[in-house]
Amino acid sequence: MRMTSSALNTQGLPPQPFFHTPEQRAALARQRFFEEGMRPSGLVSEAVIQSWARSRKLGHQCNKRPAVDPVSRSTLSAALNRNRELLHAANLELLQLEASLADTLCRVLLTDDTGVIVHVTSQAQEAGQQVLNQAVRMGVNLAEGHVGTTAPGIVVHTGTASTVLAAEHYYTLFQNVRCAAAPIRDVHGRLAGVLDLSTESRAFGFDAASVVGLFATSIENRLLQAQSRDHVVLRFQATPALLGTPLEGLAGVSPQGQVVWINGAGRSLLGRTNPQPASVNELLGLDMQQLLDLCTRERAQVLQLPSGLGIWVRASLHGDDGVDFSHAVCFQSRIEPAAVPASADAPPAGPAGEVRPATAQAPSVPDADESDRKVVSSLAEAQHCLIDSALKANHGNVAKTARQLGVSRGLLYRHLGKTPPG
Repeated sequence: MRMTSSALNTQGLPPQPFFHTPEQRAALARQRFFEEGMRPSGLVSEAVIQSWARSRKLGHQCNKRPAVDPVSRSTLSAALNRNRELLHAANLELLQLEASLADTLCRVLLTDDTGVIVHVTSQAQEAGQQVLNQAVRMGVNLAEGHVGTTAPGIVVHTGTASTVLAAEHYYTLFQNVRCAAAPIRDVHGRLAGVLDLSTESRAFGFDAASVVGLFATSIENRLLQAQSRDHVVLRFQATPALLGTPLEGLAGVSPQGQVVWINGAGRSLLGRTNPQPASVNELLGLDMQQLLDLCTRERAQVLQLPSGLGIWVRASLHGDDGVDFSHAVCFQSRIEPAAVPASADAPPAGPAGEVRPATAQAPSVPDADESDRKVVSSLAEAQHCLIDSALKANHGNVAKTARQLGVSRGLLYRHLGKTPPG
């Protein structure tokens, strides 16, 4: 078949359409965007292109020095005070991450939800990292409005993880910097902070996006639990080996029996895309009595979801008034042990230790007197019943009951409507 000249028209195509390295693609993208005013689709990520566009609209000029001066001392103090809960939740993971990266010359940064640095790796000024020595300091704001395109700035704006390498930064000052950042969310689903790894004049040498994502998830899980004093916190996964790891699902159940928050792993496992609260019965097939019973179990239990999927789950609760509710439930179990089959804590083992499928039946929470048993409709009602049962078992001895439940005597006097003895 004869081809016409128009079919071979290459007008408009770049003279060298294929580039072998990210550096070459980023260089061409900068040329097209900053010099030719073209959109460099396919050369750098869409997130970077959109950030470049936002930065230009904000009036940034790529060849000038960005605003990398720290905020005022009073503003930094206010930011640190406002983010105490985040910093406390992140403390252990930050120490572990910095220990792991000690020989890499990477900086570990934590910003608040506005982009202000509230934690940075403590180290001497590093030779060959002059830009990071200037820009990565406590109180510096890394949001796009201050420093243009960076990984933390993109996360602050979009709430999604980002990696920005070398020439992908908006300002030429950052052309030798590489950064990878991941979001940390709170129980309301809002951005609480950003964890970032940055290095200068050298490649990471490892998958920085995976590392920072793993530690950001660990921090987020700690923060979610710290913000859930009045929730039953459920830990669950398809295998018990993943409980207690960053890969576990977490969910918070309110005193009214609503699942008010779920972490990313939990949403994936439950197939939950709707952010609105749902009842614990709808999502997990549990009534309040069964949910409370899970708090009495020291070992993970097998639970069959309404979808048919079997998961391993543990539950714990600390009441908003300071009551260690799990302790109280366990105390009642000691008063009157429940008749639980030997296989309730784990499914029966098959040949060679193989675990056979099983569905655990969650028994009711036992009371001191069987005639007092009832199915509770809320956690608050259950707490009231449990305190009554503990007092009854101790013949009204407030001091003894307070010691066994791990609560103050004042709480028990308030429960009884009495004035503490002077």
